[in-house]
Amino acid sequence: MNNLGKINKVAAVIPFYNESANLNKIITKTLDYVDVVIAVDDGSTDDYKSQIPSSQNIILVSSSKNLGKGHALNLGFKKSIEIESDITITLDSDLQHNPNSIPDLTEKLNKFDIVVGNRLNNLSTMPVHRILSNKLTSLLLSLKAHQKIIDSQCGFRAYKTSILENILPSSNGFEAESEILLNASKNTYKIGFADIPTIYGTEKSKMKNIQTIKGFLKIIFS
Repeated sequence: MNNLGKINKVAAVIPFYNESANLNKIITKTLDYVDVVIAVDDGSTDDYKSQIPSSQNIILVSSSKNLGKGHALNLGFKKSIEIESDITITLDSDLQHNPNSIPDLTEKLNKFDIVVGNRLNNLSTMPVHRILSNKLTSLLLSLKAHQKIIDSQCGFRAYKTSILENILPSSNGFEAESEILLNASKNTYKIGFADIPTIYGTEKSKMKNIQTIKGFLKIIFS
């Protein structure tokens, strides 16, 4: 794992916190579709290093303590800019995002600046409380952004790296992903969506609901 000195066309940012059980699988599968994986450790305390494959196409970025997904995304975005990638993918480390869908996202970047995965066409496996919260936050974001936001909570996204500096979030928590979309709308960037599978397993969410709601409302009403 080292910093690459060459230009990489597609970089995938994978933030993680205590996901050693899934890291090897998600990174290995993602490398089938991208040139480099930027694995961002958000202060993990498990044995994650032993689960990261040995490859010159993997860059490990680490935070000294757990600061939140928004902070981890910021670190990953800045590294993607630094290595001069053309496209930046973001996906979660808990296997809820299937790397097989990466081409479906990147294909639409010829029409949009950001392409967000849309899980709302297949709700059979999504918990009811997630459906309700997603639809509500997506509605509020659509009104604030003045463009249709279908699945505001999906972190499986493709970005043109050239726009990242202008949409970096200031929030450290999960609400950062909503802030990114608002920052994009303020810069008149086009946001598109691509259907992806809805995958929920036995994984335990690390989202702190009250804290995330407060952060989201702060973004909406700022």
